[in-house]
Amino acid sequence: MTRDIAVVAFAQTDVLRTSDELSEVEMLMPVLHEVLDRTGLKTADLDFTCSGSSDYLAGRAFSFTLALDGVGAWPPISESHVETDGAWALYEAWTKLLTGEADTALVYSYGKSSPGSLRDVLTRQLDPYYVAPLWPDSVALAALQAQALIDAGDTDEPALAAIAARSRSDATSNPHAQLRGSLPQGEYVVRPLRIGDCPPIGDGAAAVILAAEDRARELCARPAWIRGIDHRIEAHSLGVRDLTDSPSTRLAAEKAGAFERPVDTAELHAPFTAQEVVLRKALELGDDVRINPSGGALAANPMMAAGLVRIGEAAARVHRGESDRALAHATSGPCLQQNLVAVLEGDPR
Repeated sequence: MTRDIAVVAFAQTDVLRTSDELSEVEMLMPVLHEVLDRTGLKTADLDFTCSGSSDYLAGRAFSFTLALDGVGAWPPISESHVETDGAWALYEAWTKLLTGEADTALVYSYGKSSPGSLRDVLTRQLDPYYVAPLWPDSVALAALQAQALIDAGDTDEPALAAIAARSRSDATSNPHAQLRGSLPQGEYVVRPLRIGDCPPIGDGAAAVILAAEDRARELCARPAWIRGIDHRIEAHSLGVRDLTDSPSTRLAAEKAGAFERPVDTAELHAPFTAQEVVLRKALELGDDVRINPSGGALAANPMMAAGLVRIGEAAARVHRGESDRALAHATSGPCLQQNLVAVLEGDPR
């Protein structure tokens, strides 16, 4: 029998351009305390803990074990980790609760991108035989996708600029965002992408708490019930993909039940403006859907946490009564290679 699982609390740090004075543990501690305080839980009350991060960003192996100091791993806890965005850690925790082996779970993720060259680091996720030796960085690959969309007539540069302007204008009310308000598009980084079409580089962390059934109602006045969640991946080789479409996002959304009824809110993990064009088409989102009211990844893009933030932001709107049925999306890899879609609902009012 399927159990009802909900996001009952969400917290995130301010996203900073640099955080050299903070270790990963020092960056995580405040957000972990905040998310626990919102539910009244203590670490000992959690049945499962799952985290998401990347050793490539940290520059050392098994870096996540140090971050566990922020959680407290003694007495021994039930814990797991994924080497990717925290949205996939949430998926693992969700499956754990579905089995009945846990009733509560803490999910957190973090990333410090400022110490190194993020554009170079991300080349390590490319196909090692045909693509990585060419050293195309993340912005160059996103520019290829944007140009493909322009050539197909799906968008143009003014439309991309409008996406950037809307996102950062919406972020004005988000105290955690890195970029807010009216900002110039700036010079080209890689044509056709300008500075404003690209996400800021920043350090940050996020955390959510999941709970099952009656436990969720005890911990939250209006839980954000996960009605469906799924993730899919595209072919690894960019040359065999249509960069103007995202079949994996469409399939994940179908499996998650996103097309069964309309959503009123969508938090899309689209680090580049052109990627929002792709996602809106794949997810069949009309003009009546509120897109990225938090500002999205164009306003704050903490690597390994931005996808989990999308789920958390969507859940928070359900908690506050600002949304009844929200869609959250997370991505990983170049040009929307891997995609996760979750559908969140509040109890009827």
